[in-house]
Amino acid sequence: MNNSLRHLFNAVIVLFAILGLSTSLIMTVRANELNADTRNTRALYHEYGAPRGSILASDGTVIAKSEKSDDAFSYQRTYSNGQVYAPVTGYFSVNQRADRGVEASRNSLLSGESSSLWLSRFKSLFTGEENLGATIETSIDPKLQTLAYQLLGDKQGAVVAMEPKTGRILAMVSTPSYDPNTLASHNTSEVNSAYAALVGDANNPMLNRTTGELFPPGSTFKLVVAAAALEEGDYNTDTQIPAGASYTLPGTVTNLTNTTSAANGSNGQITLEDALAYSSNTAFAQLGVKLGKDKVADQAKKMGFGSSITVDGNTSTGTPMKATASKFPDSPTDDRLALASIGQGDVLETPLLNAMIASAVANDGVMMQPTLVDRVRSSDLTVISESSPSEFSRAFSSDTAGKINAMMQSVITKEDPQLQLANAKVAAKTGTAQIGTNNNTNDAWITGFAPADNPEIAVAVVVHNVSTYGAQAAGPIMQKIMQEALKQ
Repeated sequence: MNNSLRHLFNAVIVLFAILGLSTSLIMTVRANELNADTRNTRALYHEYGAPRGSILASDGTVIAKSEKSDDAFSYQRTYSNGQVYAPVTGYFSVNQRADRGVEASRNSLLSGESSSLWLSRFKSLFTGEENLGATIETSIDPKLQTLAYQLLGDKQGAVVAMEPKTGRILAMVSTPSYDPNTLASHNTSEVNSAYAALVGDANNPMLNRTTGELFPPGSTFKLVVAAAALEEGDYNTDTQIPAGASYTLPGTVTNLTNTTSAANGSNGQITLEDALAYSSNTAFAQLGVKLGKDKVADQAKKMGFGSSITVDGNTSTGTPMKATASKFPDSPTDDRLALASIGQGDVLETPLLNAMIASAVANDGVMMQPTLVDRVRSSDLTVISESSPSEFSRAFSSDTAGKINAMMQSVITKEDPQLQLANAKVAAKTGTAQIGTNNNTNDAWITGFAPADNPEIAVAVVVHNVSTYGAQAAGPIMQKIMQEALKQ
C-alpha cells in the first residue's frame, strides 16, 4: 500500500513539474508566437482594443490611423489615399494582422506593445487611459508620392525618389496598386474575398515593385561597367574604346547592334563618355569582356548587387522591409558577360538599387543606407527613436563619381536634351531592356539626379512592358518629379 501511495505521489509531482514547465514555455518562449497566431482571437481583440498609432508623411499628413468603431473591435484602421501609399504603409487586417510596409516593420511600436513604450503602458495602468501606439513619421513627400503615382497611371511600373546625401526615401510608388482599406474591414468574409481577389490578380497589385521585383536594367547597368573601367585606372572619360556598328558575341553568331549611328563611334572607336551618352551597346559589351567577369562582378557587388537591402532604417520592431537582392550572374561566359554589360541577359535589378546607384554618383561615390522612417514618437510626442544617415557602401572613389557625373550630364546634353530642366543641370542614364519571348516589348528605364552640381534628389523610374524606349516612357516621369522637388 505504501509503495502504491509513493508511486502515486511521485506521479503527481512529475505531472505538476510538466505542467509548470509547459506553462513557463507558453508564457515566455512561445508567448510572441502565440500572440501572433491569427487563430488567437483574444490577442486579436486585444490589438483592436486600443488605438494603433498613426503613420505620417514627412509634412505631417496622416496616411494611416485608427478611429473609434461601434463594433466589437473598438477601432477601425483607415488609410488616406490608400492606393497611393500602399507600398509604404502596408495594411493591418483582422485576418493577416500587420502585413507589409511600415505596418509590419514597426508593428510593436504602432500597437503600443514595444518595450520602448513601457513608460506609457505603466502610466496607463494608473490613469485608466488607453494604451496608445506610437506615431511613425516617414520621409515620404506627399507631393512627390502623389505625382509619381499619377504619372505612372495605368502602366505597370515603379518610381523611387531619394535624397542622395542621406538615403531618405522621398517617394516609393508601385503600380498597379491596391487599397488597404478593403483589407482593413472588420467583416472577415469581406476581407477574405478582397484578399483572395488581390492575390489572384495576374497583375499582382500587392507586390511592391520598387523593392520586390527584379527587372533587367538595360543600359542603366552601363553605369556599373563604366565605374569598373574608371576604377581600374587605365580608362578616362576621353579614352577611346572599341565600338562599331555591330559586335558578334564571343563564341556565337549573334550580333549586337546600336539604336543610333552616333553610338557606333568613328572608325570603330568611341570615347567612354560618348559611349555612355549615346548608349553604345557594341562599346560596352566589348568593354565588359575586356575588363573580365571578376572586375565587373566585383564592381557590381560594391554597388549593391547580391545584397538584400533593409529599407526602413536600423531599428525595425516587426518584420523589416527588405529589398530583394539584385543579381549579377555567377561566372558568366564571355557572351553572357557581354550581354550583362549592357543590362541584358542574366543581370536583374530592383528600382530601389537603381536609385541608390544614381545617389552614389551624386554623393561622391558613397552609397547611403535607404531609410523610410524619420522618427518615432510616443503618445506624448516624445521622440523615441530617430533615423540618422549611415553609409551602405563605398561604391567607388570620389574621382570616379565626378567623372560618371559628367558623363551622365552628357546623356542629357548630347542625346536627350528634351529631358533638361530650366533651372538645374540634370545627370541621368536611360535604359531599354528587351523582354518577352521574342524580345518584342521593353522595360523602359531612367535613373538620375539633379541639380547635377549640387544634388538634392535622385530618381529611378521603370515602366514595364511598353513599346517605346526609356527616354520616352520613363524620362518625362523623372523630369516632372525633379521639377516638383526643386520647386519646394
